[in-house]
Amino acid sequence: MSVIEARQLEKTYVAGDITVNAIRKVDFTIEPASFVSFIGPSGSGKSTLLNMIGALDPPTSGTLNVVGQEITTLNRKDAATFRGDNIGFVFQDFNLIPVLTVFENVEYPLLMVQNWPKEKRRTRVLDMLEAVGMADQANKYPSQISGGQKQRVAVARALVTNAKLVLADEPTANLDRETANKIITLMKRMRDEFKTTFIFSTHDPKIVQNVETTFTLEDGKIITSNNNAGGSHV
Repeated sequence: MSVIEARQLEKTYVAGDITVNAIRKVDFTIEPASFVSFIGPSGSGKSTLLNMIGALDPPTSGTLNVVGQEITTLNRKDAATFRGDNIGFVFQDFNLIPVLTVFENVEYPLLMVQNWPKEKRRTRVLDMLEAVGMADQANKYPSQISGGQKQRVAVARALVTNAKLVLADEPTANLDRETANKIITLMKRMRDEFKTTFIFSTHDPKIVQNVETTFTLEDGKIITSNNNAGGSHV
C-alpha cells in the first residue's frame, strides 16, 4: 500500500481579482520507507505540495490519500490530530523553541498530541536523542548548540511520535557542506531503522543525489519523475 497517493490534485489561491494556480492537476504515488524529493525553482509549488501532504493546507480539488487517510475531507481539528499522530516536520531554520531545553523540545510533541505518562515520555525522548547522537546535550538550550546539532534535535523531534512520514523543507539550507552530509546520512539511517518515509522540498543537490525518487515541478505541474534506486552516498 502506498504511503501517499495523489490524483488530479489542485491548489488555487484567490486574492481579489487575482487567481494563482499553485498546483495544477498533479498525480503521484510514494511508497512506504522511501526517500523522495520535490525540486524546482521558487514558486514552482514545492512548499504548497508539502503543506497539502502535511494537512496544513487543504487542496482545492482532487484526492490526496496519506498513510491510509483521505485528508481532503478532514476539518481543521481532525487535520491537526492526523498531523500529530502521523507526520513529523523538519525545517531549514530548525524551529526549536528557544526557552526549552533540547530534551524539552523533543518531548514537546508528546505533550501536545499524545497522552504519554511522564516516565514513558522520558524513555522515548532519551532513546530518540541517543539515536541522533544528542543524548549528552539533553539539558542544553538551542542557543548553546551548533546548527548541525539543532537539526539533529529537529530530526529527533520529528520522529519521537513514531511518525510514519517526515516532511523536510530545505533541511540543509543553513548548514555547511560537511554538516549537511552528516544530517542526510542521519536521516537515511533513521529511515532504515524506523521505516519512516522522508519527503524533501529542496534546492540542495546533496539531497537530490541521495534520494531514490525525484519529482521536478514547474509552474505547479510535475514535469519529470526520476528514480535513482538506493540513491548515491554522501
